[in-house]
Amino acid sequence: MFYFGSLSFVLLGMLFFSSPSLADMNTFEGYSVAVLKYPTEIAETDDLFFTQSDQLAKETPDLKIQDNFIMGVSTPHIVTTQALGAIFGGSLTDRKEVTDYVVQDGDTIASIAQRENISINSLLYANPDLSKNSILKTGQTMLVPPVDGVLYVVKSGDTISEIAKKYKSSVDKIIDFNSLKDEGDIFVEDLIFLPDGQMPQKLNPVIVQVAIPDTFFIYPTEGIITQGPHGYLGRGVDIANKCGTPIYAAASGTVQRAQFNTQYGNFITIDHGKGILTYSGHLQTIMVKPGDLLTAGQIIGLMGKTGRAATGCHTHFEVRGAKNFLAKYGVGYHVSFK
Repeated sequence: MFYFGSLSFVLLGMLFFSSPSLADMNTFEGYSVAVLKYPTEIAETDDLFFTQSDQLAKETPDLKIQDNFIMGVSTPHIVTTQALGAIFGGSLTDRKEVTDYVVQDGDTIASIAQRENISINSLLYANPDLSKNSILKTGQTMLVPPVDGVLYVVKSGDTISEIAKKYKSSVDKIIDFNSLKDEGDIFVEDLIFLPDGQMPQKLNPVIVQVAIPDTFFIYPTEGIITQGPHGYLGRGVDIANKCGTPIYAAASGTVQRAQFNTQYGNFITIDHGKGILTYSGHLQTIMVKPGDLLTAGQIIGLMGKTGRAATGCHTHFEVRGAKNFLAKYGVGYHVSFK
């Protein structure tokens, strides 16, 4: 037994001291890797992690008992800047959405355009109620396109090809920027962006918003209005409440879109006829699909905070083709069915 035990001890000792430590493998394939040890009191020379081969463990971390701790650290991973960009959503210069911007003290049309690296004309195309000489007020909202181009409202009979030709844009660019399936994936009152587009000379966009009876719509949800009219021509109003609060169809109609958008997250558009549509964004859950026929008050989804523009649980509610009936209420108004 004495000889057997001694031999076993020698063999185990040789195996232990011949095993490479992961802590020593701090460079490979031209990359520098830092291995974090916890707690920090552990000596740098301590072989905290090791495997029984010359290769790094792929998934399961090595474990070691040190004093009263059991510690484990996964094998270091090399992540390229491109992969990090994909994980964290890319840089702001890669965005493809028209975003809401809150005017700050000292802002001018020219300074905003210069900072966003777009032309003054592109900024004005997205905000037709403004001109080069407009004086901006601190706190007002305006739309900022991602690149030079034109923000366009689809009209009856429009096709992507005709729009691209008229505004000197490209069919492929329009489809890509707006995440369209194909040329036929547009509806009346859709708001689309035309990259590199130019407004035809002496042609100003004509947007007609009809007045509708107060009885046409019902409240789309309950909550507090946290932002008044904003977005394109002040179509949108934000209503905040707890995530999971039901969202309802504000009037009868047909579901036009029910999908995800990077800026506004899960959203639903409903066609109510006569060129009037409603848009509900930042939903946690979508409970309808395109083509569904709805009645006023039918639940369509749950309030959430999806999308890049969401800072909390709320619904971005727009009325397109008519005035937003919620625009008459100020920030802080309590929207309630009671």
